[in-house]
Amino acid sequence: MTSQLKTDIATYLRAHHVVTLATSGSEGPWASAVFYVADHLDLIFLSAPHTRHARNFDGGVAGAIQENLDDWRALKGIQLEGRCHVLTGDERAAAIRTYSERFPVTGPDAPAEIAAALDKVNFYRLKSDRILFIDNARGLGHRETLELSDD
Repeated sequence: MTSQLKTDIATYLRAHHVVTLATSGSEGPWASAVFYVADHLDLIFLSAPHTRHARNFDGGVAGAIQENLDDWRALKGIQLEGRCHVLTGDERAAAIRTYSERFPVTGPDAPAEIAAALDKVNFYRLKSDRILFIDNARGLGHRETLELSDD
């Protein structure tokens, strides 16, 4: 079951590209949508370090990815919680390559305005501790939980 659940979650993550991140810090709770690339069960995304959500990453994050549908029976989605860390060195270089493959506008031929903005951001990896996969096609409110360890 866990193997199939991991496959279902990884497939869903690859099929989407926006996660809404929820954080909390000294200014209170906050939510921000960011574009991501799935790296198996991890999410790679970029953000400016001065943003409110990035300043709150030390406290952990929660996230949601969902369909935008009118039929609740077709609803699928992900709820997750985990930790974000800044990518540096080889990890950052790999993240830039992976991200630009998914979003070519951020690649080597990026317009000057985007290239300048990319120089000011960090690339992050969101490593989940727990992922819930919601699939209403299996019943209203049907969800399965995948607990992840650091291995």
